Formats: sequence, structure tokens, C-alpha cells
Amino acid sequence: MPELPEVETTLRGIQPHILNLKISSIIVRQSSLRWPVPEKLIRKKLISNSFNNITRRGKYLLLESSNEFLIIHLGMSGSLRITEEQNLRKHDHIDICFEDGTILRYCDPRRFGCFLWTNNPSDHFLLKNLGPEPLGNNFNGQYLFSLSRGKKVPIKNFIMNSHVVVGVGNIYASEALFASGIRPSSRAGRISKNKYEELANKIVELLRKSIDKGGTTLRDFVSGNNEPGYFKQSLMVYGREGETCYKCSSRIKSLRIGQRASAFCPKCQISF
Repeated sequence: MPELPEVETTLRGIQPHILNLKISSIIVRQSSLRWPVPEKLIRKKLISNSFNNITRRGKYLLLESSNEFLIIHLGMSGSLRITEEQNLRKHDHIDICFEDGTILRYCDPRRFGCFLWTNNPSDHFLLKNLGPEPLGNNFNGQYLFSLSRGKKVPIKNFIMNSHVVVGVGNIYASEALFASGIRPSSRAGRISKNKYEELANKIVELLRKSIDKGGTTLRDFVSGNNEPGYFKQSLMVYGREGETCYKCSSRIKSLRIGQRASAFCPKCQISF
């Protein structure tokens, strides 16, 4: 699944190519995504208009036009790319076409993403209950520590909860916990304030590094200009079950937490 750095990379990749360009047409070849695409409404709002700003909230892209917003989520396998080609791939579901010939094309093999419209993102059902941005001013160790008191949920599930903090998916949760020396199965409420300070700092550090390197290369992900991300080469535990830990030479193990495989080093990551 594209995570926060991949979405941020996509934003930075498409933004220079489509801002303030007049939209000439919108082609929807497949409207059955996670929620039905409101084709008529999107055409009415966007054709002959333009996007004047693109922002991100968690893993959602917000493309602004006349103080209203197209909400795009990439789902499990979606991608956006800039192209002028008319040749289509099998899962190219939506085109936003601009007068200069540029096309913003949405591809989604699993069709679990979304294209929705709103005039008030802060009150939209997908966005209104999201936690703070991990790269924003309201996210730190004290925040995590205070919110975690009394929580019996595993720490990995806690930091992956979008109501706690947005955009910390499976890859970055695994990597941040390794960098902080915390086993993913540890109860959130038992972790100290100092450890939460370290964990919050590692989350921010990893996300920033990944954004700088273009996101994490996943099988289905390419950035907006069709270039893959390059952060995967730096992963310490994710996807390395059975391999040797780079720090201590122990074997990386895996356990199931919340129906997800969670890789960890049994020596470097202690239980709390």
C-alpha cells in the first residue's frame, strides 16, 4: 500500500505539471472504486476550471479548485502519473485531461482507491477524525505518551491508528520501532515517556528520509513522473524475515499483529 512518503512523492511529482492548467475533459472508464466515483459532479465542477493548489492530509491528496476539493486516495495499489500518451494500460481507470495535452492518469488494479468531491475537507467523513500529521508541530513523544496511558493495544497498532497519527503505515511503523529498540508487540501503555520521545523522533526522521529519497519502492507503486521510490534499499527489518540483522547478526523474526506480519529483531528490540 502506498504510504505517506509515497503520497507526498506523488504530490510533488504531479504538482508542477497540472497547477493552473485549464481542464478540458474527464474520462472515467471505471467508476466502481472503493466508493462510486461521482462522475457528473466532478465533470461539472472541474471542466473549464483548474487546480489552484494541491495538498495532502495523511494519505489523501486534496486537489483544490474554486475553494472546493477533489479527494484522491491511492488505495492498496493505485498510482497517479503525468502522461500525454493515449495508449492505455489494463487498469487505467480515470483521466483528467488538460488543454495543453497533459493527462493526469489514475491506475488502480485493485480498485480500492477513491475519487470523491467535497467543499469542506475538515468535515468530510474520511478526514474529520484523523490524528495529527507526523511531520507537523502537534506530533511529538509527549503527545504519544499522554494518549497511550492505559492502552493495552500493541504499540505497533497504536502508532498505525490514523486517529492517533496519520500516515504511519506498516513499513514505517516496523522501521521506527526497530530504530527505537521497541518490540512491536509491546503494550502501548507500558512504554515510557523517554521511549516515546525516541519513537516519535524516529518516525519523523524515517518519513523525512523516505520523502527525500522518493518513497518506498513497492511492487505497485511509481511516483508521479513514473520513477520508482528508492527508500527500500535502507529498510532494516521490513520484508527481511529470516535474514541477518544488520546491527547484531541475529535472525530477523516475524509475528502476526493485527493480521499483519511484523518483522523485528529479537535482540535489538526488547519487550516492555
